[in-house]
Amino acid sequence: MLNATWLETFTALCEAGHFTRAAERLHMTQPGVSQHLKKLEAQVGQKLITWQGKSFTLTPAGEAVFALGLSRRAEEKRLRDAIETDDRDAGPVHIACSGSFAMLLYPILLEWMQSAPELSVHLQAAPQADILAGLLEGRFDLGVLGTDPDHARLEAQHIGREELCLLLPAGAAPPATFADLDAHGFIAHPDGYAYADDLLKLNFPEDYPGADRLRLRGSVNQIGQIPAPVAKGIGYTLLPRSGVEAFADKAQLSVVPLPKRRWHELWLASRRGRSAPARVLHTQEMIAEAARQLR
Repeated sequence: MLNATWLETFTALCEAGHFTRAAERLHMTQPGVSQHLKKLEAQVGQKLITWQGKSFTLTPAGEAVFALGLSRRAEEKRLRDAIETDDRDAGPVHIACSGSFAMLLYPILLEWMQSAPELSVHLQAAPQADILAGLLEGRFDLGVLGTDPDHARLEAQHIGREELCLLLPAGAAPPATFADLDAHGFIAHPDGYAYADDLLKLNFPEDYPGADRLRLRGSVNQIGQIPAPVAKGIGYTLLPRSGVEAFADKAQLSVVPLPKRRWHELWLASRRGRSAPARVLHTQEMIAEAARQLR
C-alpha cells in the first residue's frame, strides 16, 4: 500500500505544477517535497515525473498515481462528511422482527423513506433465534424480540407488549366450548400451532386435544393473508395483535374475549457499546411508535 503522506505530497505537487508552490501549500520545505517524491518513486518502482528544463511533466506511471491520489482524497472527504454530518435521513439501516410486527412497522417506515431519498431501510421478518443471531453477528442494527435477550454483547429496552388474539369472523358468537370453536375449522400458518398450544390450552384445558389434532379448514404462510379467510367468514385463527392491527379489512374480524389472556412482550435490542448513528436512533423511535399502537 502506498504511503498516504507521500501520495498526498505528490498529488499536491501535480496540482501546483511547481515544487515551491507545492511546498508552500503543504507548509513544507522544497527539499522535503523532493524527498517525498523520491520515496514514492522508490515505492512504486518507476519514475513519476520527467524534467523539462525547470518544469516537469508526468510519466504514464505518474498520471496513474496522480489519479489514485485524487481518488483517495475524494474518498477521505466523503468519509469525513459522513462522520461530521451524521445525517438522520441518509444511509442504510437493518431491522429484524416478527412477520406480524413487520406488517405494523413497515407503513411507518415507508412514510419516512418517502421524505428521505438517501435513506435505505432493510426490514426482515425472521424467527426469534435468527434475529438474535443476526444482532450478534452485526447483520441487524436493531431487532424486536419477545424476551429480554440477557446477553453480554447486547442491550435491550422493553417497549411494550402485544396480546395473542383468537380471531373469528365479525359477528360470530364467542365459543362457549372448544367444540364450538373447532366447528369453525382452523386457518393454520407456520406459527399458528404454537399459538394454539399456548392460548387454546390455557382457555380450554379439559377439551383442547393439542395442535396436531385441530380440525383444519385451510392454511397460508403469507403473514398478510392469514386473517383473510376469517374475514370472509371461513374458520378461525390466532395472531399477535400487530397482525390484526395491520390487516386492511380488520373490521371484518372479531377478537374473541377469552377468560385467560396471553401477552407477548416486546424488547428492542441492539449491540452493546455501539455508538449508533442518527438514522438508527430515529428508527428506534419509529419502532417504539409502532409498539404504542398495540396498547
